[in-house]
Amino acid sequence: MKYNNSKKKASGSKGFAKGKRSSINEDSFFESKKRRKMNDEDTIIDSDLESEEEGKPLGGDEEEDLELEAETPGEARKRMATELIEKIRKMERKEDEEDEDAESDEGEKEGLRDTRIANILQQEQLEESGRVKRLIASKVQKPETADGFQLLVKHRHSVTAVALSEDDLKGYSASKDGIITHWDVESGKGEKYQWPSEQLLKSHGARDPQGRATKHSKHVLALAVSSDGRYLASGGLDRHVHLWDTRTREHIQAFQGHKGPVSCLTFRQGTSELFSGSFDRTIKTWNAEDRTYMSSLFGHQSEVLTVDCLRKERVLTVGRDRSMQLWKIPEESRLVFRASSSSLESGCFVSNDEFLTGSDDGSIEFWNMLRKKPVFIVKNAHAYHPPSASHKYFETSEIDRIPNDHIENLENGNQNPESNCSSAHSWVSSVSVCRSSDLAASGAGNGCVRLWAIGSETKSIQPLFDLPLAGFVNSLAFAKSGRFLVAGVGQEPRLGRWGRLPAARNGVAIQSLKLT
Repeated sequence: MKYNNSKKKASGSKGFAKGKRSSINEDSFFESKKRRKMNDEDTIIDSDLESEEEGKPLGGDEEEDLELEAETPGEARKRMATELIEKIRKMERKEDEEDEDAESDEGEKEGLRDTRIANILQQEQLEESGRVKRLIASKVQKPETADGFQLLVKHRHSVTAVALSEDDLKGYSASKDGIITHWDVESGKGEKYQWPSEQLLKSHGARDPQGRATKHSKHVLALAVSSDGRYLASGGLDRHVHLWDTRTREHIQAFQGHKGPVSCLTFRQGTSELFSGSFDRTIKTWNAEDRTYMSSLFGHQSEVLTVDCLRKERVLTVGRDRSMQLWKIPEESRLVFRASSSSLESGCFVSNDEFLTGSDDGSIEFWNMLRKKPVFIVKNAHAYHPPSASHKYFETSEIDRIPNDHIENLENGNQNPESNCSSAHSWVSSVSVCRSSDLAASGAGNGCVRLWAIGSETKSIQPLFDLPLAGFVNSLAFAKSGRFLVAGVGQEPRLGRWGRLPAARNGVAIQSLKLT
């Protein structure tokens, strides 16, 4: 047996060597090397000039890019940590230099500085892991009337998904026409992703459409960005999970396996682990770094609409079967939370043990892992009022904004009989929480995005104020710093055409938030 194995290995290496020799012979670089050995110095100079004309010599930014690409994940984390520590140290030194009353020697200053740096890093790590919550909801100032949502990026059709990079500098949006746009948060300048040809899609793992679909659909329903900003994942009606390189905006992989449209995507924080939910009632796990399929989760009895994940190996999913399920991956177990009378439309993590959901009856529920029922419910949170008078924020608005003094009357079942929450305009289609904080936002099609303060100790959610925005708010994304909120808006809902608002503008809107 040993002999046979060694023989196989030798034959494998021999085949690899043959392929290597053939590739060397075809490479022009090695041809120039041969000419250098055989010819004189003039030929060497000519070959160098040829390579320079071809753009082969590297220098400056290209060398740095190659060095970054050659880094291992561990080396990249070490480099980023070193840069962060040096940045904090510079800030601390600057503060010490400005403090003229300090009379301690340099050694004591350095020790105090390192202690402060350690405390800062420890606090950031606790916030990042979700163990400590930032109390910023009470610090958010109500914007002036002129400081409302601003249209940042335009789309031809309704925006279905928005996502932000880890550093809050870049954003991504997708619409029903299949356009995926990569844009800058400050300037709004964007670049579109080009869909590959069918031949290239097949070479990247895509298979021919099955069932009712007769061709590959570009209709995108979900987006997700990895924590390191290298990968962008998209999913839609073609039943594939597409993986893109954010640096080159090129398509690199098509994951097949879902038997229905891919409705939701999320990356686990700090990893390349990707989760996808589909109308086929399954949740699948992929590895973006290795570009491989990992596992599938079964349990929903209807379409999966939302999936969310933090740093911990727990996945939160929301389905049309009126259930929210928390999957504990290491334990291979799950917890099922069922809504009493409505279908859940959206959901997200507040912390590792707390969740927020939105329903099609216009209510918002606050959940805790220790209870199978919501610990707090805000009913009629996005009530739809028939148009009575045009709002000053909209040119020909079909919807009116709910005044702030009316919000308090909507809590805990105090519904307004004149309001209508049975229409698609009042469905809470998107909820989002600023990471590791008590600030949340919800959106529907009633003409506003509402901000909420989450009280973990009081087990309640309290309204802050509403931000006027015309259209169906299909997706929301908070900046990690809490300085702004991004909304994907459209004339139609994300998953269908149950309503239409012609006065709305399809695109990405941004709202700046001032913290005291």
